[in-house]
Amino acid sequence: MKQQIGRHLSFVECRESQGLGIGGGLAQRATISESGKDVVVIAMGPGRRHITKPVCEITYALREEGIDASVLVVNAGSGVPTDAPDVTTGTRFGLDPLEVERIRQYKVALIHLGNVRNHIIYKARLILRNVDMPAIVVTQCPVDFEDFASIGVKTRDVMPDPENVGTVGRIEEIVTGVVRGVTCPQDKLDEIVSKLQKIMPKGGKE
Repeated sequence: MKQQIGRHLSFVECRESQGLGIGGGLAQRATISESGKDVVVIAMGPGRRHITKPVCEITYALREEGIDASVLVVNAGSGVPTDAPDVTTGTRFGLDPLEVERIRQYKVALIHLGNVRNHIIYKARLILRNVDMPAIVVTQCPVDFEDFASIGVKTRDVMPDPENVGTVGRIEEIVTGVVRGVTCPQDKLDEIVSKLQKIMPKGGKE
């Protein structure tokens, strides 16, 4: 049961360049749509393989619950980081200094990373290596805390060996089964909202 009945007003400062698709669609890569400084939703750049449709539905659900959610569409969102073992793809995932600074302005990161397990865990490691904040990872394929901890990512339930810790940020929650390119089921939206509310810091960010 929703907490609010009726309309809830949000101001969204959107976006640096023209969107993609009929009616605008998701912003192109290297753009940010800002709405407050609570949550930043990190999305891969849209393309034939990187279908980011659930991102807009997730941010709408968060704002419906009174959570300010901004969207950062990563410029180099395809492929894998250079230090990942699977570097057979022609492109490289990365963050530029401006994107890192933008992410650091928020309290929580919600990271939407797609459907290839090896890509997901190494992309999350790169992001959380650069930003010290709690994070939720939203994926299509099944992953767990052990998958991330095995490559040095700090998580809520499983920590890497002290000598292998490779991140400053930490994964607090994981939501799987969010399929790209199709409408996100209400139960998944509710799960994301519920898990996010549990880890939101109390009070303002210093």
